[in-house]
Amino acid sequence: MNFEYSTEQAEIKATTMKFAREVMMPKASEYDQSATFPKDIIEKAWELGFLNTCIPAEYGGVGFSAVDSMIITESLAYGCMGMNTAIMANDLALLPIVIGANDEQKKKFLTPFTEKPLIASFCLTEPGNGSDAAGLKTTVKDGGDHWVVNGEKMWITNAGFADLFVVYATLDPSLKHKGICAIVIDPKESTGIEIGKPEEKMGHKCSDTRGVRFNNVKVPKANMLGAPGEGWKIAMKTLDHSRPMVASSAVGGAQCAYDHSAKYASERQQFGRPISQFQAIQFMVAEMAMKIEAARLLVTKSAWLVDQKLPNTQLASFAKAFAADACMQITTDAVQIYGGYGYSKEYPVEKLMRDAKLIQIYEGTSQIQRLVIAKEIFSRS
Repeated sequence: MNFEYSTEQAEIKATTMKFAREVMMPKASEYDQSATFPKDIIEKAWELGFLNTCIPAEYGGVGFSAVDSMIITESLAYGCMGMNTAIMANDLALLPIVIGANDEQKKKFLTPFTEKPLIASFCLTEPGNGSDAAGLKTTVKDGGDHWVVNGEKMWITNAGFADLFVVYATLDPSLKHKGICAIVIDPKESTGIEIGKPEEKMGHKCSDTRGVRFNNVKVPKANMLGAPGEGWKIAMKTLDHSRPMVASSAVGGAQCAYDHSAKYASERQQFGRPISQFQAIQFMVAEMAMKIEAARLLVTKSAWLVDQKLPNTQLASFAKAFAADACMQITTDAVQIYGGYGYSKEYPVEKLMRDAKLIQIYEGTSQIQRLVIAKEIFSRS
């Protein structure tokens, strides 16, 4: 057992934190308030190898391990959780290809992302189906020499800028999870795709979130990942890989809030002394530190299991639920420590609090994580 980063991982951490502090943080507030998609930040991240961390080396990727990816994601989220969502969404969309595609499909769909900074979107959620992903209504029908996709997706990250969609659709809604397919759609080579207006959100404002409608979209037969009906299995394996990544973004946001809080508490004077000398503040900061350390360990273990090719469903849900809830509490306490200043947009912690809420919701709510955990517990007993 070894809790130390390797030399390479220490370098990754230092490089990504430098990028977070010097490139992301100076623009975080501006991009948040203007809801500007961080295309320039994404391009710089791509140049440094921080984008598409899941692409294997044999397809042109850097060849990062899952633990490496967690280190990168935590650091980028420290810089801005909203920008990180836009960056991380590429991995979420490309993971089904890494997991479920054949060699030819991987070469076709993954390699272009290593040649230039392209954007991808993961299309699972629908207007009427969020937590009940198996109840999706988007259909994929056999059109002879092609597939035909019809339906509507909701809350799709990067949709307005996507060069590729990975869409989940069903052969027949009555089949539930047994009918679900995963299919790759190139929006530039397809007709019948309607992209909705950007959603106005509480947080993560610089990430692009929209609805997408598919109207008789013809897709080549070769674009289906796995066999018809294998989409659910691919989606669940994808989430086992991506939930630790989302959890690590919560750790990054929480660490940022903690650092701001500890510094502010040491400087802010009340009743003739720094507020860090008051036990009420000390207890809040101590709780922050404990929860961040525990969350980081859960994230690291769940990612380590991926690297060891061992089952991680339960640990991934442990990490996602605990880290998301901890981030929400930590950022809320950060605002409390700042007092009235914490409620002002002039200071960074109000944005951190708004951004934290989404991590309790997307990629499986904190309540869904507990259902997954309970299922894992009782299915073994």
